[in-house]
Amino acid sequence: MTYLLDTDTLTHLHAGNTNVINRLESLQNEEIAITIITKVEILRGRIDYLLKASSGQDLIKAQELFSHSETLLNQLPIILIDENSANQFEHLKTVSKLRKIGRADMLIASIALANKAVLVTRNLRHFRQFPNLLVENWVD
Repeated sequence: MTYLLDTDTLTHLHAGNTNVINRLESLQNEEIAITIITKVEILRGRIDYLLKASSGQDLIKAQELFSHSETLLNQLPIILIDENSANQFEHLKTVSKLRKIGRADMLIASIALANKAVLVTRNLRHFRQFPNLLVENWVD
């Protein structure tokens, strides 16, 4: 089984959440990965923080966080958007009840569905709306 960590779960892992760490340690023989969308979201947030830093101390802190995030991201396999994921995305865009869900979440769900993976997220309210998507919350 493949478990895809959503951006919120990866952020909690980065912060040292013991629930996430313990769950990861219990799945030694399972594949743990992230989507390309999660990588983009994490790096975009770190870049924005770095560019908006208002003091020298904030710049150094932002740079350290960026480097730490890069290190964490480099330790995880990244599942890319392939033809099957793109087809899933095109299909999901036509489902009327999903139109209010953000594009990034829809892309993450598409990749998870295409790879028959479990999406690990704290955002169960959004992701449970996707038909056939397996979701778990490791944070709470």
